[in-house]
Amino acid sequence: MYRGMTVHREGGAPKFFGDPLPSGNRDELITMEDMTRFPAGQTLLIDADDTLWENNVYFERAIAAFIGFLNHRTYTPEKVRQTLNEVERETILEHGYGLTSFTRSLVQCYERLSPGPVSEEQRERVRGFAKTIADHEIELLPEVQETLAQLGSRHRLILMTKGNHAEQADKLSRSGLAPFFNAVEIVAEKDAAVYREVMARHSLAASTSWMIGNSPKSDINPALAAGLNAVHLYHKDTWVLEHAELAEPGRGQHLIELDGFAKLADIF
Repeated sequence: MYRGMTVHREGGAPKFFGDPLPSGNRDELITMEDMTRFPAGQTLLIDADDTLWENNVYFERAIAAFIGFLNHRTYTPEKVRQTLNEVERETILEHGYGLTSFTRSLVQCYERLSPGPVSEEQRERVRGFAKTIADHEIELLPEVQETLAQLGSRHRLILMTKGNHAEQADKLSRSGLAPFFNAVEIVAEKDAAVYREVMARHSLAASTSWMIGNSPKSDINPALAAGLNAVHLYHKDTWVLEHAELAEPGRGQHLIELDGFAKLADIF
């Protein structure tokens, strides 16, 4: 499927797609040790949720509690989750991302699947599952702070996240990571047009600019479509609605897959 070299993640090695490789010959098998760093002065657009800090795992716990509370008589937990996914897609289109939208989705899903009338007490109980997410402290992923400090000494860093502006700004503030970034972009959606707008706003050269994140759907594929290079950071708990097959990089573009944020310092 991919042009360029493929290096699998087993043993911690990266996958690298595109040409030319930092080491020169794109037809040779490369390992982390073989790759030289990209030169200083790159611009790194970095996602937030599940890239810098844990996020979706808290939603998954709330969903598990919701499914247990619903205790549907005929639907399996998998069927309930499928219905919730459908409701979330509908809610996102009308209300966007964020905890308020997620809370609305839980209540609507409960109302849709409940065999009888839903009381306000039941709605409040469902809202409580979502509230547990807001109560969590920010949990940085391993070595994020140290790696950002290293990357920031060589490159320009821009936070590029989507969602409710107030929620994302609050998480960034509580994370303590804001000083590492030269700029912050909080957008309602991540698509190719938005990436192009960000590139124009910050005068980014596509050849030396990268989108880094865990979501193929939002971080990687539209960034590649906009002409950026990309680094996919695998996260085992990436939200199911962000799953997608990784796109192929175009001529002259780079796509790298890594399984840990700290490994960015080996490449950049």
